[in-house]
Amino acid sequence: MPKNSKVVKRELDDEVIESVKDLLSNEDSADDAFKKSELIVDVQEEKDTDVEERSEVKDERPAWNSKLQYILAQVGFSVGLGNVWRFPYLCQKNGGGAYLLPYLILLLVIGIPLFFLELSVGQRIRRGSIGVWNYISPQLGGIGFASCVVCFFVALYYNVIIGWSLFYFSQSFQQPLPWDQCPLVKNASHTFIEPECEKSSATTYYWYREALNISSSISESGGLNWKMTICLLAAWVVVCLAMIKGIQSSGKIMYFSSLFPYVVLTCFLIRALLLNGSVDGIRHLFTPELEIMLEPKVWREAAAQVFFALGLGFGGVIAFSSYNKRDNNCHFDAVLVSFINFFTSILATLVVFAVLGFKANVVNEKCIAENSEMIIKLVKMGNISQDIIPHHVNFSAITAQDYDLVYDIIQKVKEEEFPALHLNACRIEDELNKAVQGTGLAFIAFTEAMTHFPASPFWSVMFFLMLVNLGLGSMFGTIEGIITPVVDTFKVRKEILTVICCLLAFCIGLIFVQRSGNYFVTMFDDYSATLPLLIVVILENIAVSFVYGIDKFMEDLKDMLGFAPNRYYYYMWKYISPLMLLSLLIASIVNMGLSPPGYNAWMEDKASEKFLSYPTWGMVICISLMVLAILPIPVVFIIRRCNLIDDSSGNLASVTYKRGRVLKEPLNLEGDDASLIHGKISSEMSSPNFSKNIYRKQSGSPTLDTAPNGRYGIGYLMADMPDMPESDL
Repeated sequence: MPKNSKVVKRELDDEVIESVKDLLSNEDSADDAFKKSELIVDVQEEKDTDVEERSEVKDERPAWNSKLQYILAQVGFSVGLGNVWRFPYLCQKNGGGAYLLPYLILLLVIGIPLFFLELSVGQRIRRGSIGVWNYISPQLGGIGFASCVVCFFVALYYNVIIGWSLFYFSQSFQQPLPWDQCPLVKNASHTFIEPECEKSSATTYYWYREALNISSSISESGGLNWKMTICLLAAWVVVCLAMIKGIQSSGKIMYFSSLFPYVVLTCFLIRALLLNGSVDGIRHLFTPELEIMLEPKVWREAAAQVFFALGLGFGGVIAFSSYNKRDNNCHFDAVLVSFINFFTSILATLVVFAVLGFKANVVNEKCIAENSEMIIKLVKMGNISQDIIPHHVNFSAITAQDYDLVYDIIQKVKEEEFPALHLNACRIEDELNKAVQGTGLAFIAFTEAMTHFPASPFWSVMFFLMLVNLGLGSMFGTIEGIITPVVDTFKVRKEILTVICCLLAFCIGLIFVQRSGNYFVTMFDDYSATLPLLIVVILENIAVSFVYGIDKFMEDLKDMLGFAPNRYYYYMWKYISPLMLLSLLIASIVNMGLSPPGYNAWMEDKASEKFLSYPTWGMVICISLMVLAILPIPVVFIIRRCNLIDDSSGNLASVTYKRGRVLKEPLNLEGDDASLIHGKISSEMSSPNFSKNIYRKQSGSPTLDTAPNGRYGIGYLMADMPDMPESDL
């Protein structure tokens, strides 16, 4: 090497240093132009980049205070009123204990995999339902909007049920309870029992006349029921105050609202088991009718119950999980919450049938006493011979077994004349077979049973406070399914949006507190959620499994969780769950088509319910509810498929998310130069900053209008500097 080689090398090094200084100087002067370009870069400052390299990036998104708070929130959302008044009814109707087998199978096939899917996408992308499905597939972004619409529809009438529970709760601080006895009516000459109450029962009369003051049809508005209007206002005020700060405020309430129902259910179970007849109710529940299990209707109803019990499709599951840490084990959460939900349903069913068994025993004893008096009169009148009555039977203290014996003997001896005697069999099984669900179970059957409890006001207060807490837990998740996606997408203040949402929902909800309001609750419950939610969850499954790609999704899960999920989920998401959901959708449409659209109206003169068909305007509302809930899906698809809105105008299609920041996405990338800076000549180009992370598409990956999100960028790989061509440097 020449002697002056070191001098030459030093001069070359100086030139390189000067070139780098010029490069950095040019970059600083053109920094604004570079930031406005459509190059896909991580726009965090260098100090943020250094922190991220240490995996300690401070996220602007709120987070749960603890894992327990998050689990309680998910449990509170999934465990709702349906666990108490729907699941026991389905058990009773569909073969008792035999119903648990198809329910458990479908929980494993549909429930847990889809629940895990929603938890995963929410935690992975850290956005509400709108942001999640915009991210995965912008053309299917309408899924998120549809979820919000369904959540709003459900919140409208669900809070009305909480209002009813608040009314009964406020009336429970009396001894005796106001629904314990039929009211007396006085006129000028004498006093008599209210005819409507005498024809039905004290609790039935109180529910329809005192609480709802119900009209005889949906067409008869009858004006507002002011008692229920005040209760509805109170319910919305509670929800608004609890949700106004998001999970910071609602999360603390979850400790009480989620745990208190378990305390009450356990106390009720212990108390009910000490009552006479409770074992009869539980025995009736778990007497399996295996032949019923083979009927398709049982599997359809079990699948629907699994689907709605976990709150799939509402967006609440996604919203809650979006506040998790990215490395949280959401697979464990999915299994845990699903089985907590299942065992809660079992606990509630045991409580319901223990209490109904006690009630059936009380009713049966009354029936035996009344019919024994009739038999004594018939014997005295000579219609029944004294000789056929067994000598050991004492009608003054007759047992259920002795009455059954006497009844069977009279039925055999007086075979032709028996119907004219008007005797009842008085069997507990007949009373337990009277299947009740929904408001009929909570506000009539269960309420009547509690009037026979010792210290009945205490148990009534506990029961309706439990219903309020169950309802609020589900309402928090439902409202979160509206607030979180809208705040994430449109960047509005959460407090203002919460107040506006609750105020608007209260104003619309006034239709449910008219005298005919109960019929509108039935309408919304039947038509606003069932089919739209099924369609939403089917499209969620398709979007992840086929549009985004199940293989890539499994890799993302492995990256996020730190372990590969069992291949069981791969086959469930790709093959089994979509087929099961499509079958459930078809079965639901067929069932809805075969069932005449209508409602059970209360007839005051007959003191009984009568099925009435919806009027024409009612049918229009039913159809409109389903159409409005599904409409965002095709609308967003058409708009983005046909580019009806300019992507450069800042619409949702050109927005993605990066750790709480909104970034413009690259649109219509063509060519190497165009992919870097559009509409810029070479002299206006700023040089890339090597300290920032530059992303490129994976080869062979499908085109997705998304930008990298966090350290798990879907569809992108980080381009390490040594791999870049010299010309780029």
